[in-house]
Amino acid sequence: AGVKDYRLTYYTPDYETKDTDILAAFRMTPQPGVPAEEAGAAVAAESSTGTWTTVWTDGLTNLDRYKGRCYDIDPVPGEENQFIAYVAYPLDLFEEGSVTNMFTSIVGNVFGFKALRALRLEDLRIPPAYTKTFQGPPHGIQVERDKLNKYGRPLLGCTIKPKLGLSAKNYGRAVYECLRGGLDF
Repeated sequence: AGVKDYRLTYYTPDYETKDTDILAAFRMTPQPGVPAEEAGAAVAAESSTGTWTTVWTDGLTNLDRYKGRCYDIDPVPGEENQFIAYVAYPLDLFEEGSVTNMFTSIVGNVFGFKALRALRLEDLRIPPAYTKTFQGPPHGIQVERDKLNKYGRPLLGCTIKPKLGLSAKNYGRAVYECLRGGLDF
């Protein structure tokens, strides 16, 4: 996939998952000529401690403690050249209480990785002990509805897509159509 063969370090079919591991299942389609084991290992590497080349700082830490491990790969029935890669991540890789840190690592730039034609996160298991470190919102939806005086319809916090390139007129039209349909931003 890169200068290094990821299979040598990040494909570990003998690994036994721990209750404290974050487990991810990725549906992937490797590029032609890239074996499924290499593609799965590349996902584990690029979403944890790996990089496409050898760097001198690798020797300054115990990468084994932090690395993601592709521990299993299954073909997707009825789909040519599609596989489910199962990746285990140690909790030490992530900052406690930070959903952003976790998702940035797991679903960050790995989706643009050249060894893959397609990649989709299908499932994610987060250990209960880790989820308890997430503070969550300071209050619930009822408080938000009371503040806004909006009841009985969806509240939406989002960006109109495409977020760039719409003229002011077309952006306004998109917002108008959403509001007319009953959405509140």
